[in-house]
Amino acid sequence: MNVDVVLGLQWGDEGKGKIVDYLAQQYPVIARFQGGPNAGHSLHFEDTSFVLHSVPSGIFRKDTVNIIGNGVVIDPIIFEEECRAIEALGVPVKDRLLISKRAHLILPTHRIIDAASEQAKGSSRIGSTLKGISPAYMDKTGRNGIRVGDILTADFVERFDALKSKHLVFLEQFDYTYDPDQDQDTWMQAVEYLKQFKLIDAEYYVNDCLQKDKPVLAEGAQGALLDIDFGSYPYVTSSSTTCAGACIGLGFPPSKVGRVYGIFKAYCTRVGSGPFPTELSDEHGERLREQGKEFGATTGRPRRTGWLDLVALKYAVILNGVTDLIMMKSDVLDGFDTIRMATAYKVNDIQTDRVPYNINTPIVPLYKEFRGWKKDLTLIRREEDLPEEFISYVRFIEKETGVPVKILSLGPDREQTIIRN
Repeated sequence: MNVDVVLGLQWGDEGKGKIVDYLAQQYPVIARFQGGPNAGHSLHFEDTSFVLHSVPSGIFRKDTVNIIGNGVVIDPIIFEEECRAIEALGVPVKDRLLISKRAHLILPTHRIIDAASEQAKGSSRIGSTLKGISPAYMDKTGRNGIRVGDILTADFVERFDALKSKHLVFLEQFDYTYDPDQDQDTWMQAVEYLKQFKLIDAEYYVNDCLQKDKPVLAEGAQGALLDIDFGSYPYVTSSSTTCAGACIGLGFPPSKVGRVYGIFKAYCTRVGSGPFPTELSDEHGERLREQGKEFGATTGRPRRTGWLDLVALKYAVILNGVTDLIMMKSDVLDGFDTIRMATAYKVNDIQTDRVPYNINTPIVPLYKEFRGWKKDLTLIRREEDLPEEFISYVRFIEKETGVPVKILSLGPDREQTIIRN
């Protein structure tokens, strides 16, 4: 048995939550492998809408075990708020959720460092969600971090105080006013809530599942173009968002990777700073934003919008070994007379179909135009009823990437999904 992986192929916000929730009916185990509460995985079902930040998207499925893996960073305060909101819907979160002892914790001072650092960058700021995620990963790689398993040790408070003291010394370099004890009492109370969950050696648990032929679905956060190594550096996240990150973030070997579900929107969006070759600053971009309700699920910030970037999509496909493509928000393009797709770049007057190392250099996208389908896709439930113009758009993507588009999402609800043969 293998681990199948679901991940985003753009700059995040592709709609991973809906797809993981949809696929969860086939998998008894769903595991988040990286990222933190900067994720916002939106689910819509049975007249209910919910945004998940740290908890895996299979939590609303009965008889499903959900795991927060070692590659995730957890803010106990946000985690408790999220879990209590889920419990209020009648979901037994503590029965369905397991947490790796090796996952790292976000301290209140991590959030202060995040804000102070971002302010100091001025016009060069990254666009951080200010949730302390980057500083937490810095402590992890710097071998200073506090892990979930540490909350069970006798000297946990001493460890917390020691790391907090290091943070306060670090903050002396910034011209930034803050309360050194900000949220500390609330954080400690949230740690007590965290102790009520089953804390496990997730690497053993996942591999035991594989030996028992129990399928596992690994859920990524953010997107491949935000990967710390292969994304649009430095405008990236602090973890490995690619398929390889699933192995690191859960503790299973690369030989056990099975299907790789790559999720992308029928167009592109981005939140925060960073390059965006196909960005639209005209009425088409505003129309995409309004029809797609493109506002950050975590931050509420308006997302930048643009046409589909096939160059970047093909790059993400090869990085992740994608076996199945899943196209989201196809319905947002309903009504456009003409739809464009970037098939190549012009960089320094040289045409290329590859993402350049320095993505921050001026890039001129070269477009192919498609006739719009002028039909409401949200009402369609069978593949044979899809308009030919739309099918032509999908088939072009399949031809160029060499990967089949297996799932089409035509709206936010579970039922607005077509599985293609």
